[in-house]
Amino acid sequence: MQETKHHAAEIVRTLRERGHQAYFAGGCVRDLLLARDPADYDVATDATPQQVMQIFPQTYAVGEQFGVVLVPQSETSGATGVPARQGERSHAAVEVATFRSDAGYSDGRHPDEVRFTKDPQEDVQRRDFSINGMMLDPATNEVLDFVGGQDDLKAGIVRAIGDPERRFGEDKLRMLRAVRFAARFDYKIDPQTLAAIQKLAPTILQVSCERVREELTKMLTEGRARRAFELLDISGLLPEVLPEIAAMKGVEQPPQYHPEGDVFVHTLLLLEKLQPDASGSISKTLAWGALLHDVGKPPTFRSAPDRIRFDGHVDVGVKMAEEILHRLRFSNYETDQILALVENHMRFGDVQRMKQSTLKRFLRMPRFDEHLELHRIDCLSSHGHLDSYEYSRGQLRSMPPEAIRPKPLITGRDLIAAGYEPGPRFKEILTAIEDAQLEGRLTSPKAAMEYAIREFPL
Repeated sequence: MQETKHHAAEIVRTLRERGHQAYFAGGCVRDLLLARDPADYDVATDATPQQVMQIFPQTYAVGEQFGVVLVPQSETSGATGVPARQGERSHAAVEVATFRSDAGYSDGRHPDEVRFTKDPQEDVQRRDFSINGMMLDPATNEVLDFVGGQDDLKAGIVRAIGDPERRFGEDKLRMLRAVRFAARFDYKIDPQTLAAIQKLAPTILQVSCERVREELTKMLTEGRARRAFELLDISGLLPEVLPEIAAMKGVEQPPQYHPEGDVFVHTLLLLEKLQPDASGSISKTLAWGALLHDVGKPPTFRSAPDRIRFDGHVDVGVKMAEEILHRLRFSNYETDQILALVENHMRFGDVQRMKQSTLKRFLRMPRFDEHLELHRIDCLSSHGHLDSYEYSRGQLRSMPPEAIRPKPLITGRDLIAAGYEPGPRFKEILTAIEDAQLEGRLTSPKAAMEYAIREFPL
């Protein structure tokens, strides 16, 4: 990100050379003060969007009516190219926003009226939280702090700027952002700010499903997912955005298998154990799989004579998870993987008793590493036994890829050549042959065809 930081600093320098005020602003200032690497850099200036676009001719507007334009790196480095699609931000582009004050937010997201200003202090008053409301001079590292952001950073507090109810009324998503920032930095939410969230929590449903999904996904993948969901619960937002997860609270589990407590506590423990993968990030599909793996337990709870039971909770959970993912408009790819995690998470209990054909098909499921990791943290968040986990890992290590996914001995074309009529029966025949192959009972195309003719006569 040093390249982007330099690009942003060059924008500030150029704007100042043209007689304008310009500063780093928002989250990048917060992160720099915390000695963190910012995800991106924003610049605030008193130059109007038209003036910015005159100074940087390749600049294009992403929200000109709100005073926001994007400056691609080619403007300050001499490089060529811009982000892939107009309106899309890349790490090489910097958002430049004109100082402004806003009036009216009838849609709970966008201001009805924007008035540009020359006063940076007026600009920060319309921003969300004090820790995001500071500006910084990249040349001198001088901080402009009109809202007590530095004090709140030191105290570890997320506090709305000005009247919290007004800030959240302007953009309802800020309620979820308050929770996310508090979790990410392990901060507390200012009491007045929290009280405003609790009061306005039902209005979060005015926010688009996509924006809610992105905030929840960030909570799950930024490293403190358990704390985020505890705060969602405390704030009253959880039953609004994910009532199915809130329903887990107080749902008892059989203590011999789940000494940790109810379904909600168990789920929080899983979220606490989410770890970055080899790329250094937490998989969003694994995180959502961990959150939803037991979503079917509350509606299937039954206190049987022998113990508490959740008959059919996997099947019910898959249907509920599908509804949640559809509601939040996940992609088909993400939905398929998350549902697979929910659907298969109980199968590890049988892994040591599986036939070789069943076991190999299980081990070759797409992204099996996520299934394995979900099982590991599921066990560690309950009874603590990792026998099935270690067995599965051992089988994966001992089997070469060609043993788990061997080349088919015969194909549908071979069956047609042998006189079989194409149709649904082909799948049954080929599956049976592959089962025998995976179990080592068939090793050649000739033996496979003889098996087909014997077991599935023409």
